[in-house]
Amino acid sequence: VTDKDTGVIRWIPTKVNIDNHIIMPKLDPNIEFPDKFVADYMSNLSRTPIENTKPLWDLHLLDIKTSNAEGTGVFRFHHSLGDGMSLMTLVLACTRKTSDLNAIPTLAVSKDSGYIKVTSFWSILEVFWNSLVAVMMFVFTVLFLKDTETPLKGSLGVENRPRRFVRRSVSLVDIKAVKNAMNVTLNDVVLGVTQAGLSCYLNRRYSKIKGLDYNSKIDVIPQNIRLRATFFFNLRATTRIDTLVETMKTGKMGQWGNKIGYVLLPFTIGLKSNPLDYVKEAKAVIDRKKASLEPLYTYFVLYVVLKLFGIKAAGKLNHKVFFNTTLWFTNVPGPQEEVTFYGHDCAYMAPSCYGQPNALMIHIVSYMDKLTFVISADEETIPDPQQLCDDLEESLYLIKRSALGTESAKNK
Repeated sequence: VTDKDTGVIRWIPTKVNIDNHIIMPKLDPNIEFPDKFVADYMSNLSRTPIENTKPLWDLHLLDIKTSNAEGTGVFRFHHSLGDGMSLMTLVLACTRKTSDLNAIPTLAVSKDSGYIKVTSFWSILEVFWNSLVAVMMFVFTVLFLKDTETPLKGSLGVENRPRRFVRRSVSLVDIKAVKNAMNVTLNDVVLGVTQAGLSCYLNRRYSKIKGLDYNSKIDVIPQNIRLRATFFFNLRATTRIDTLVETMKTGKMGQWGNKIGYVLLPFTIGLKSNPLDYVKEAKAVIDRKKASLEPLYTYFVLYVVLKLFGIKAAGKLNHKVFFNTTLWFTNVPGPQEEVTFYGHDCAYMAPSCYGQPNALMIHIVSYMDKLTFVISADEETIPDPQQLCDDLEESLYLIKRSALGTESAKNK
């Protein structure tokens, strides 16, 4: 709420009336196209903000069978309540393993430490240099540096337009097969697939713009496109659900809220003769970002601006950076096993976001043996987000085929 005397926005304790937050529209069970209805319903939610006369969340329960589930639950949170990791963990804390209804689900945890490994003088120099370059690029982006105007780049006011939410699930086994064949991380593979999918999609759009028949092997993408993602990093020491549950019980919410930094991640856009090059290039870029202090720097800068100049100044700074880049990209781990939400088995999870000043957000979430690409797209800029899903799925297939073929050749 806004303090009437000081004008400062602050949190106040309040009583929650659940009936004001649970929305169950009456639906015709015989709707002809239930999947389209659910997609349209979610898109319509992006047209309206959450009422600020109550705590900033609601839950929409759609009792209608779709091709993927018997029903759909749509949690909607204001981002001021917490970042994606906080909110995802909170929702999962309300679930239990299907195999053991007394057990909280577990999240996949990377074996690699999230901290920078300094093993030599040269590694210190590497971190210093990478951080210096990152800081300069951040400052330039705030001041003047913009991404190339492509069919994926949103126009002014994009944050106020409705979004279309689509998703595509692929096999986590396929992702791991590429990972093992190339000796890279899962994140490297996902970024490589994303880079390949974006290149394929843009090639298709540019072919249409130039009045050409689309050919997946002919590159009509302009050279030297600058296309960057705002890639979010979780800065918490742990993502364990049980840790959050215990801290909530004690009333200490030190790990709650928005505790993320971000890096400006450049994608190399263009068709490759060897699909594995997408993964190799993505790995090289993300490795440089990991060997830098960029996520901590962006978090610190925003923290200082927030404390010194207030939330509006911090919002303007973020808006400048986000609008000057092309997309948001984030990766949140999901449960490794099937979970149930108050007696209802969860078929899939698809977190996303709207209200950001760019036309595209790609959200990656894993659940059981699936990895899902969740796309939030401004329909005015990206009228065919399902086509982007197709291109991402096809890119994974081509990369997997090439990786396994290369591995087979090595083993001969």
